[in-house]
Amino acid sequence: MGVLMSKKQQVQKCTSVVSAFQQGMKERAPSTTNQGERSGEEGEGPAESLPPPSPKEEGEHGEADSKVGPSGTSQQAAAPAPAPTRDECKVNQEAWNRLRDGKGVEPEDLDKTGHQLTPPAFVRPKRDANDDQPVEIALGQREQPVNDEMCEVCEVWTANDLFPCRTCTRVFHDGCLRELGYLRTELLQEMRETAHTATGWGCYYCDNVNLLLTEEEMYSLMETFKQCKIIPESCLVSDELLQYHHFVSKQLFEKDLSDEQEEEVLAQFAALDPEKRGQIEWSDFLYHESLGVLRKFRTENSLVRLLSAKERDHVRLVFVGLDLDKDGVVTGAETRWAQQSWFQKFSKESQSCNVSISHVGPISESSPASSSSERSSQKDDNRPVSWEDFLRESAIYILAARPNSLAMHIRLPL
Repeated sequence: MGVLMSKKQQVQKCTSVVSAFQQGMKERAPSTTNQGERSGEEGEGPAESLPPPSPKEEGEHGEADSKVGPSGTSQQAAAPAPAPTRDECKVNQEAWNRLRDGKGVEPEDLDKTGHQLTPPAFVRPKRDANDDQPVEIALGQREQPVNDEMCEVCEVWTANDLFPCRTCTRVFHDGCLRELGYLRTELLQEMRETAHTATGWGCYYCDNVNLLLTEEEMYSLMETFKQCKIIPESCLVSDELLQYHHFVSKQLFEKDLSDEQEEEVLAQFAALDPEKRGQIEWSDFLYHESLGVLRKFRTENSLVRLLSAKERDHVRLVFVGLDLDKDGVVTGAETRWAQQSWFQKFSKESQSCNVSISHVGPISESSPASSSSERSSQKDDNRPVSWEDFLRESAIYILAARPNSLAMHIRLPL
């Protein structure tokens, strides 16, 4: 089925045509010059040929040639191979730059060689003056947001071929996401299977909760990573996560973690490693720490403002389902159940999710503090929770459930 091309798509197509034309003229230049020389020898006058490239153009062509590959002769002639230590420094610097820009993905996933689509520019948010003020969200007034009609990438409408995000109103073509390099083949198939179901799928904007941080908050997190010698885009084992939290505890409180706090860290590690591989992915660690920054620097009112219209509607449905007597109040136990329910978005993994939820408690049953925790938990179970309090207390867990990963990026309450 044919579709009309948008202005952006027309520009991209023209760009590819111009690039192909320039490459063809570059290849034809030597043969044209040789023909001109032969014509001059025969006395017919010099044939028309392309003017010699300017120094600027030569620099551009030289730079293009140097990118042919590690085995290309142009690259070898341009400069000798850098030392391994310099390569490592360059890779680390590129990783820090991607972290600063909010792109918590592997370098090969961002390789756009041969693709004409331009990856989006991520702009970090800025906090408003009234960011910490209460926001009025009516319980009985659903917003029912409508998804966009055109693909976020190419701005073309193709009816049923568009896949919506479960958090925002953006829609995408699977081909556009593949061209951008943001989804591998297995993740594309997962998106096709879940995007139109109750489970849903989160786009690359909403999946990356690190993009919720401001420039100042991201700078603070990066400095902590650098001081702890955390290498971006690398996996972490449990000992490294413990060492990291020990360092943070010394910096903030000038003391080591207690035994109970170490148990909390190990429980969080288990929540970030649902497949029990003994290590956690960089993106899961980054999202967990980003949510920790939001918890530390933001108020509950500020977190509520980060929720999308779809998320607010979902919270309304959950609260109404819990409020059986329709008095506008639920209990603390029901609130905790709802906070756990946000992470059960993968229906096919419901059994493993239930196991993970029971496993991530910070204090084991054999701990001396378990009895006091049970008493405080029983007292909290019966406390009344209004709609406004329910929304504020649940906001951080709703944000933590945005990523598509099976990992739980924030520890659930007891």
